[in-house]
Formats: sequence, C-alpha cells, structure tokens
Amino acid sequence: MIDKVTGGISGVQSFTRLENQASEEVKQIQAQERQHEETTTKEPVTKEKMEDVVHGMNEFMSTSNTHLKFEFHDKLKEYYVTIVDDRTQEIVKEIPAKRILDMHAAMTEFVGLMVDKKV
Repeated sequence: MIDKVTGGISGVQSFTRLENQASEEVKQIQAQERQHEETTTKEPVTKEKMEDVVHGMNEFMSTSNTHLKFEFHDKLKEYYVTIVDDRTQEIVKEIPAKRILDMHAAMTEFVGLMVDKKV
C-alpha cells in the first residue's frame, strides 16, 4: 500500500515538472513572438513602393506575355489583382476571384440588413 502511495506521489511530481516545463516553453515562444513583432514594424505602403513592386512583377511576367492590374472592389473597399494577357487583353486570373468578393459583399450586406433591422 505504501508503495502505491509513493509511486503516486512521484507520478504527480513528474507530471508537475512536465507541466512547468511546458508552461516555460510557452512563455519563451510568446516572448520570441513579441520580440519578432516589435522588430518588424509595419510601415504604410506608399504608392511609389507599390508601383515599383508592380513594375518589377510585370518585368518578371513579361516572358509569359502577361501583366498585373490592380482593381478596386467598390463594395468591399479592397483591392484585388487581375493577371491580363498582353496579346488578347483577356483576364487570365483574378486574385482573389471577383465573384468571391461579390459574394462576400452580398453576404456582408445581408447580415448587415438582418442586424440593423428593428424588430
């Protein structure tokens, strides 16, 4: 009987030790994340920087005869990218897809109507 009690105590002690180690590791990871967030300050992207990036991407994509075009979604007030074929001026791809953005805007409007409506 005494053996069972001492075995139980050592099991609890080892579990407590493991729990303490895990909490210390979590604290270290959280500290590293905070430090990383502090070092990577968010700078607002200027129009010039964006134009430089787009120009560089268009140069990179010139071998495939396509270019990037930034479009503004009026309802969501967000930009999306279209990849346009230079020869046919046809849209090859939209990132994210415009129809998905349209559905998102419609759902947002619908939810807003439900929430804003007086009962």
